[in-house]
Amino acid sequence: MSENLIDITMDGHVHTRLCHHASGEMEEYVQAAVASGLKKLTFLEHFEVGINYFKTCWLTEDDFTYYLNEGDRLRKKYDGLLDIGLGTEVGFNPDHVPEMLDFLERYQWDRVGLSYHFLKINGMHFNMVGRKQSELKIFAEAGVEQVITAYFTGLLTALEKIPASVVCHLDAVLRHHPQVFFSEEHHEQIRNILMLMKKKDIALEVNTSGFAFRNEPYPSRFILRQAKKMGIRFEAGSDAHRPQDVARYFEQLPEYLAVL
Repeated sequence: MSENLIDITMDGHVHTRLCHHASGEMEEYVQAAVASGLKKLTFLEHFEVGINYFKTCWLTEDDFTYYLNEGDRLRKKYDGLLDIGLGTEVGFNPDHVPEMLDFLERYQWDRVGLSYHFLKINGMHFNMVGRKQSELKIFAEAGVEQVITAYFTGLLTALEKIPASVVCHLDAVLRHHPQVFFSEEHHEQIRNILMLMKKKDIALEVNTSGFAFRNEPYPSRFILRQAKKMGIRFEAGSDAHRPQDVARYFEQLPEYLAVL
């Protein structure tokens, strides 16, 4: 077994109702973590900037103020029971890098997750990891292979510019589209991403939300195998959007990673 490959006593990726597409108060997630026997829980709330989208599915400035204040309160209340981390999941926007860097410098983060959700097409943004059928149709019209290429290109650029701690759900692009296929070009892009992560000592998230969708985490076994050979650190994240999803499927990770 390879329990030493990943620490399943820490959930490094949870969201709350503050992101406007999850449910539950911060304290409910803390209580779920304590009940699950976790030693550490890190909130990783969404930050996006300059996104032209039909709804807000990230935190506003006021949300972040509340988030950090409530996090400090919970740290004091649960001291000795649970180590609570306050982080942010930065969604890359190549048109707004200075604003992203300014945001990260304004606060003291325990963890900075890097992701890439929204692709700009004809002046509008569309969610590359969402399930909305109208958006999936637009991606199909733009070309599935081209969208995947743009996703990995953007993620590599983000790694060069954003001071991240961990890369979130690396291969979740178009995860709800029926025609997803990674070409050799995409595999080369993934290798380049992993090499840069290794150079910068950025961890790779093993995102267990994938078990519910495809019976394996994000990223896939093929990518995890490459990362393991490179000596990239693995960190567990449930990507919980409900308190009951904290640490979901974590018990499967040691055996899953042992046979990479």
